[in-house]
Formats: sequence, C-alpha cells, structure tokens
Amino acid sequence: MNKKTVRDIDVKGKRVLMRVDFNVPLKDGVVTDDTRIQAALPTIQYLLDQGAAVILMSHLGRPKDGPDPKYSMKPTATHLAGLLGRPVAFVGECVGPEAQAAAAALKPGELLVLENTRFYPGETKNDLALAAQMAALADIYVNDAFGSAHRAHASTEGVAHFLPAVAGFLMEKELAYLGGALEDPRRPFVAILGGAKVSDKIAVIDSLLDKADVLLIGGGMANTFLKAQGLAVGDSLVEDAALDTAQALMAKAGSRLVLPVDVVVADAFDANAAMQTVSVDAVPAGWRILDIGPATVARFREALTPAKTVVWNGPMGVFEFPRFAVGTVSVAGILAELPDATTVIGGGDSAAAVAQAGLTDKMSHISTGGGASLEFLEGKVLPGVVALNDR
Repeated sequence: MNKKTVRDIDVKGKRVLMRVDFNVPLKDGVVTDDTRIQAALPTIQYLLDQGAAVILMSHLGRPKDGPDPKYSMKPTATHLAGLLGRPVAFVGECVGPEAQAAAAALKPGELLVLENTRFYPGETKNDLALAAQMAALADIYVNDAFGSAHRAHASTEGVAHFLPAVAGFLMEKELAYLGGALEDPRRPFVAILGGAKVSDKIAVIDSLLDKADVLLIGGGMANTFLKAQGLAVGDSLVEDAALDTAQALMAKAGSRLVLPVDVVVADAFDANAAMQTVSVDAVPAGWRILDIGPATVARFREALTPAKTVVWNGPMGVFEFPRFAVGTVSVAGILAELPDATTVIGGGDSAAAVAQAGLTDKMSHISTGGGASLEFLEGKVLPGVVALNDR
C-alpha cells in the first residue's frame, strides 16, 4: 500500500477528523452489534495516545429527507464511551456553528462524535462545499472507513481535497490483506464465490479468473451455471439473462471453475420445507436448490486443502435458514482448519456466516466492507482510497 497512514504524520496537539464506519444496527436506541465500532478502536486509541483531539464522523442507515432521530449517531457515541471507559462528547450536527464550537473546544486526548453525515444531501453528491465545511473542523483527515471507501462522498473523498489525508489502521489492514491476495498471493490461490446473483459478481469472477488457480462456485449463483450447462434446476433461483455470460466464463475458466456436484433441495422457500439431497442432474421439478450437498463440500475440501491463499465472498446457500446453512458452515470449518493459509473473508453475508459458525478468530482477515471488498476484488479503484496522500 503506497498510501500514508497515521504513523506517517505528527498528530500531537492537532485536531483530527476521522471518518469511521459506525453504520451499525440499532434497536430502541441501543447498538446491537458493535463489530464495526470495535474495528475502529485501535486507530482511535492511537490518536488519543499521541495527544490528538479526535473528531469522529460516519453515516448510519439511509435517512430519506434530512435529519431523522432514528438514524442519529448519538447511541454510537454512548456505546463508544462504554468501550473506551472515557467521556465521548456528541454534537447534533455534522457541520455548522454548533459543530464548529464543539470541535474548537476539544482538547488533546478528548473525543467528539458528529451527527450522521447523511443528514446532509450534499454528502452522497460529494458536494465540495459541504466537504470544505467538514474539513474546517480539523487539521488532519484520517479515513478508517473501508466499508464506505467505494463511495465518492463528501466525507470519504471530498474532504481529502482540503486536508492532509491518511489511512487509519483498519483501512491499512484491509488494503494489505485484500491487496496482498490479489497482487502477490501465495499459491495455490483459491477463490470461493457464493451469494444469490451471478450478475452482481460477473466482474469479480472475470477478474479472479486472471489471478486465482481455482474458483469454487456455490450459492444461488451456481444455479445459473448449472442451467447454462443444460441441467434442469426446478424452481431454483436462476438469472436467465446471465446464461450466456455463465457459458462464456466456464469456457474461459475450463477446469479451474468448480461447480456443485450435489445439492440440497426444498419443496418451498421456507426454513421448515421438506428437503432432500440430490445430484445436480436429478433436481425434481417444482423443487429448489437451497444449499450445496456433502459431495460438493468434499470436492471443495479437496480443492482447498493445498491452498495457501483463500478469498471467500458469499454464502453457499440460504444460511439464514439453519437447515440450509450446512454447506456454508462446512466451508467456514474447512478454512478454519487450513494450517498455513491466508484466509480473507469478504464482508457482508460471508462475515456473518463465519461469525454464526463461531470461527471469526480462526480467519486471517474478515473484511468490514461487503460492497467495498467486492469492488476491490473486481479490480476497481476505490475513491476513498485514491484520495489519500501517497507515501
């Protein structure tokens, strides 16, 4: 990574505006999953220890028309104070006189959380006037919000035009693991892709086929490949518009693209539906594929056992239904047992599945950004990263 980080600048006595990803689930004004807040703690703690006054900003949810109390950042400030065991100030705006006064009054070693950046329509439009107002609150900008780095917003890209701009530790770690997997992987390099739609991942498959030694395909997207091979898939989710693309990808990949050989089917899309395991060429009419089967898990294990680098994005089935989570949990288990492999889990559903299996601490790196990690794997440049200062 050729971008400057917080280690490369002197922050003592400076006001630091830090973009975090505190887009966390709330219930009745309480944070119910603080994974993303925890991920930002090393950078926050480092800046405080170095004598900086730290101002945090983030988006939360998708408020429609300006400020909406249910999307306020205040609960995250309260939660953060509990995690750090120190006071955390909160101000009910992101820019404006109150925010300016609160930022100006902040002393070294103190912490302030600003209100939701998306309460301002200029945020998602990357309005440079709004970005300039954000920048006016501080001396230095730190971006530690990898989960939002694929968006060119005022708080992720625009503000970097007005202040010295560097990466936090989480951003650095994400780029090191994902970048390392793509640019210089230890081989064999195996990629696992799942999830519902091929169309969401065409560019990822295409990009990974140039880099990976083996590509394992599961989840709903595998159905489209199976149908493209001429197999009957019953009432399974299929993207008919992507059949030609699937055929082209299979032709390009040859034996490097590995598809399921057996599947778990259900007679309805229901957690308690009747289920059976069948070969991929024996899916009954009216039934639908909801998971990969045991023979497929064994085949995937064979491909993964020698792997030295693994990137996984997307579940192998409808893992929200416990009876159809077996394939996904099995793959997580295989990765957890690899003795000498770098295992990188794309955020979103894959991260949730690994957490559900209780194997989070067995993986080398779990990305905090589903959409951002996907775009990174596609080979796209991330605006929030490009905007940071080069070393």
